[in-house]
Amino acid sequence: MKEKRSLFKMIFGTSRQPPQQQTYMQMLNSSPNFYDFSGESYDSDTVRATVDAFARNVGKLKAKHIRRVNGEVRNTNSEIEWLLQVRPNKFMNAYIFYYRLATQYLMSNNVFVWIRRKPGSNDVEGYYPLVSSGVELLDVAGEMVVRFRFYDGKEYLAPYEDIIHLRRFYFNNDMFGESNRKALTPILNLISVTNQGIANAVKTSAFLRGILKFTAMLKPEDMKKQTDKFAEDYLSAANNGGIAATDSKAEYQELKSDPKMIDDRQMSAMESKVHGYFGTNEKIVKSDYSESDWGAYYESMIEPFGLQMALEFTTKTFSGRAQGHGNEILFESNRLQYASNDTKVKIIETLVDRGMMSINQGLEVFNLPPIENGDKRIMSLNFIDAEMANDYQLGKVKSKTAGGGGEEK
Repeated sequence: MKEKRSLFKMIFGTSRQPPQQQTYMQMLNSSPNFYDFSGESYDSDTVRATVDAFARNVGKLKAKHIRRVNGEVRNTNSEIEWLLQVRPNKFMNAYIFYYRLATQYLMSNNVFVWIRRKPGSNDVEGYYPLVSSGVELLDVAGEMVVRFRFYDGKEYLAPYEDIIHLRRFYFNNDMFGESNRKALTPILNLISVTNQGIANAVKTSAFLRGILKFTAMLKPEDMKKQTDKFAEDYLSAANNGGIAATDSKAEYQELKSDPKMIDDRQMSAMESKVHGYFGTNEKIVKSDYSESDWGAYYESMIEPFGLQMALEFTTKTFSGRAQGHGNEILFESNRLQYASNDTKVKIIETLVDRGMMSINQGLEVFNLPPIENGDKRIMSLNFIDAEMANDYQLGKVKSKTAGGGGEEK
């Protein structure tokens, strides 16, 4: 019989932390604890669509491991770059990984990614996003350690230096981003009540409502029996025709139902408040944006998130010595994918002519496949080195003769 393995053991292994003296970290002006907001805000269709729009676009960011040497940027094609571009861990591809980080970033304003390193070395084996019910900062032998409490009751301790920590709404707490609870709950409750009111109004308008007035003297029990019989026959959903019939013993007086429902403008205003809270708008959520709409959204939401990831991934992935040798992680996005064709053509013409873009990079903008030797950069002969401009004007530049020599002009 095949042995069942828990996901917890598959990620963290079976080893336990050695028993050490643990005390809570002393913060300057806040608690060293963070507890995830367990509300149902993600169950709101408005919130979910808004968060999904952000996460879908963050998922398309491309990680690059570069090395800056003497002012020059060199691509490394390292194992770390492969992890971040293809499969950060054994359970997630890169798109799902960044989608998860972006979703957690907006929903709890704190993202925790554990860097799992290979035993006996500092080499990275994988990146694992951790979603826990609570996080506590501990002082173990003078080092900051993070204790995660998961929803199934299990705990795990990890050095803070091995935890990538992204934050949003970073204000009161020394280490953690603020919760969405107080800011988001009121508007979500209002939207929920509005939706329930619309549903109840629809239900109410589908049934007869009124007073059954008896013209003859009846005993209370007979009156109740007649009323229940009338309601069963005519005031239930089974009365598809919406017509009731009475004899001379009773007279039915209909009560007009006039439910008050919120109009589209007011509903749109409430949803707009949710969109604004998450830094977006209806056009982005519905993918109905223009080139300028996308540019504004990218610069205000996606680019800052990518910058924060780049700084945190770099600091936590590489040692101080490796960073000193120029190792760095960047997150790029091809913004030209969302530009109009006219804009793409103009930009490509300008960048290729000046040697700032290769042929394959230009093809990528139009979602075309690369060509052989397309990574070479070409440049128009209409441009010269700025430092040589005066020499050209004064006629001091040497021109090569057909025989390969040169002479002063």
